[in-house]
Amino acid sequence: MEQQRTEANESLLARQGHDNLVYNEENGGVGVGEGGSVAVSNVTTILALSTFVAACIAFGYGCALGYSSPTQSSIMEDLGLSVEEFSLFGSMLSIGAILGAVISGKITDWLGRKMTMWTLNLFYIGGWLAIAFTKVPWLLDLGRLSLGFTNGISGYLASIYIAEITTKNVRGRFAAIVPLMTCWGMSFMYVVGSFVNWRTLALIATIPGLLQLLLLFFVPESPRWLAKVRRGKELEAALLCLRGNKADISDEATEIKDYVESLKSFSKEGVFEIFQKKYVRPLLIVGGMMAFTCFGGVDAFAYYSGVIFVSAGISSMVGLIASAAVQTLVGILGTILIDKSGRRPLLLVCTAGLWLSSFLTGLSFFLKELNWWDQGSPILALIGSLIYMGSSVLVTGIPWLLLSELFPVNVKGSAGSICNFMACIISWIVTYYFNFLMEWNSAGTFFMFSVFCGANFFQTATMVPETKGRTLEEIHASITPSSV
Repeated sequence: MEQQRTEANESLLARQGHDNLVYNEENGGVGVGEGGSVAVSNVTTILALSTFVAACIAFGYGCALGYSSPTQSSIMEDLGLSVEEFSLFGSMLSIGAILGAVISGKITDWLGRKMTMWTLNLFYIGGWLAIAFTKVPWLLDLGRLSLGFTNGISGYLASIYIAEITTKNVRGRFAAIVPLMTCWGMSFMYVVGSFVNWRTLALIATIPGLLQLLLLFFVPESPRWLAKVRRGKELEAALLCLRGNKADISDEATEIKDYVESLKSFSKEGVFEIFQKKYVRPLLIVGGMMAFTCFGGVDAFAYYSGVIFVSAGISSMVGLIASAAVQTLVGILGTILIDKSGRRPLLLVCTAGLWLSSFLTGLSFFLKELNWWDQGSPILALIGSLIYMGSSVLVTGIPWLLLSELFPVNVKGSAGSICNFMACIISWIVTYYFNFLMEWNSAGTFFMFSVFCGANFFQTATMVPETKGRTLEEIHASITPSSV
């Protein structure tokens, strides 16, 4: 059995230097790259459409995150809510996300990636309708809880699905669309919510879910999930759909099936399988990055950026619009660079940016408390916040990409549930206590964030591997060696 696993890994690693397929339109989507490298010159319509469907999930995720900021005063006034009741409404998103995170990995493994999308859309659309038509606080909270449950699963699902349907040359670029669309969803809520009623805004937010429901009829299931459940014919049909009807997908299909079968021959599928020694390192890498990112204040900046700007003496509207512009620019740039420069360089730059920006923001509050440099401290806070919001786009997205890349399909669900649950718990702790920390010591809060961001940079520099330009099977074979 040990020998079988060794041979399987060696076989997959050896394929890195062999000739691979090239997809282009002139020969039906297939060709051979120079020096045995894979070069994807064109992306099929179905692959682009499938990625867009996953992007709808991310956009809806951002809509749920950004909804409460522009609607707080109007909801409280129309429904007669107290501050405590609205705080309960806000916290329901995090509570629902925790519940969803617990089962995120297992439900996507059980139902499949596509059927999970169908199911989540019912919770997503139902949640917004409950908010839009509610006349009582408990239905408002129930709708928010439903949206949180959707977010707890969709944050994991979108990146996993994209990673499993794309080729190695465009996997990072396509997966980088997820955090970009999340930021756009939040920005959309901020801007549109400034001009429409909160009930109308909730109805508008159903559009990504309705659009996804329609498009799901035209996209395939994940080929790697189909291999996992031994549906070989459907796997080949899905690959043909994604790569083009005239493409030769035999090598890719064989590689996927052989690797999944080799996993099943020496590994049992279960929640405790993830705790084997060979998975400790990837679990520490992904889990550590998510923990340090959340403790570094990424959700506090996202939820309370308006409060931060006002506290620093900056117009909330100016700060939010500037943040949306910076996040969009960084997101587009990251999408272009991630498959060229690689994951590690972008992570190192962005985690360093988080450390610097949180330190600058803390310094601005420190100067403000001492009444030093009154004219310059708001500008310093704005610069720090914008650098932070820009850097956070990729720092929050790449760990999900790495989770989909570093773990094989037999333990990906368990790893996703563990990392997702941990991130949601830390996110709830930080966002719940952020206002109390700001009252205690504003400068100290951001200096504390900078410490965790510095730890994130150190971990990235010492532990995170480069995964660009390799198939998922090649990555798994190299990072989980045969020795236990």
